[in-house]
Amino acid sequence: MKMRLSSRILEMQESPIRKLTPYADEAEKKKVKIYHLNIGQPDIDTPPEMMDAIKNTDFKILKYGPSDGLKTYRNALPKYYAKYGIKLAPEDILVTTAGSEAILFAMIAVADVGEEIIITEPYYTNYNGFATMADVKIVPVTTKAETGFAPPPIREIEEKITNRTRAILICNPSNPTGAVYSREEVKSLVQLCKTEKLFLIADEVYREFVYDGYKHTSIMEFPEIVDRAIMVDSISKRYSACGARIGCIISKNHELMQNVLKLGQARLCPPTLEQIAAQAAIDLPETYFDKTLAEYQRRRDIVYKELKNTPGVFCEKPKGAFYIIAKLPVENAEDFAIYMLKHFRDNNETVMFSPADGFYGSKDLGKDEIRIAYVLNANDLKRAMELFKKGLEQYKLDRKS
Repeated sequence: MKMRLSSRILEMQESPIRKLTPYADEAEKKKVKIYHLNIGQPDIDTPPEMMDAIKNTDFKILKYGPSDGLKTYRNALPKYYAKYGIKLAPEDILVTTAGSEAILFAMIAVADVGEEIIITEPYYTNYNGFATMADVKIVPVTTKAETGFAPPPIREIEEKITNRTRAILICNPSNPTGAVYSREEVKSLVQLCKTEKLFLIADEVYREFVYDGYKHTSIMEFPEIVDRAIMVDSISKRYSACGARIGCIISKNHELMQNVLKLGQARLCPPTLEQIAAQAAIDLPETYFDKTLAEYQRRRDIVYKELKNTPGVFCEKPKGAFYIIAKLPVENAEDFAIYMLKHFRDNNETVMFSPADGFYGSKDLGKDEIRIAYVLNANDLKRAMELFKKGLEQYKLDRKS
């Protein structure tokens, strides 16, 4: 007799970022070189200050740490946020096992089973997994490639509010679209959440990655929603330290933070060595971020230029993060992505990207779109985009025949 699994795990979405990995594995077994544009793993070196901090520890025993994070790290974090005009106290911060845990904690804290959180789509696909784990419902509000995935008019968000709505969640700058909320757009959301008595959760992991003179606006800059603003953050992208798994959940609502600590206690503590590394990064000079930002803007420009010069492809220039979603002249972008891994070779090389339909909550959207993560160095990106263009041309010819 076959054992029954929970509906929660069976209904949980498979990651569109990683679902094509078996095809990539098969190609790599055949010694095919794959340029990975499918996942947000930067190739920039992790700061040596972080690595040295771990190497220089002299623990005899790696003990449990505090459930809310190392006191030294929490005391140091307000210094980092102050550089961006965000005034925090250590008690406003709970260190999490990456930004992923911070998002899950926020969902569990604000919504009961079956209640709703409004999110603009396309959105970071793992929000679906976190919502399933928390047993809450995501209500999507669609943004479109034709407008550069700009935030929707506030009335479209208002129309989604019901008596079961508990929060609005934004990712700013956005993964997967690269859209950046203007100060006016953030303020409109702040006013809406204040009026409707909703929590406003902001995933601000890509704070440093804003291009062309645009400025990031944090929800923590608005004192009028001090009781309902929840920011989630992570060191993964800004320090190219995805494997460290250190993030935080931030709020000045002390009742909320005291109760979120219960979740922290249930999982005991966040990683100790990685917190030590993260603390060492707080004093990195601004030149580190200036250099990193310039490099990513260069990469964005390479990808955008090549996409715009590819017949039938449509996209707008992203303002932030390190992703771009493009509409392709194909019916099924997932089929194209699989084709690239299974069949297309140029000098025994190919390229991997993510089909974008998995970043939508609404059915049948994004079928002709892909997400590209421009996380490779300039030369590799140029080659990857050359492969993309050749592969797209060959795919269309093969599908016609």
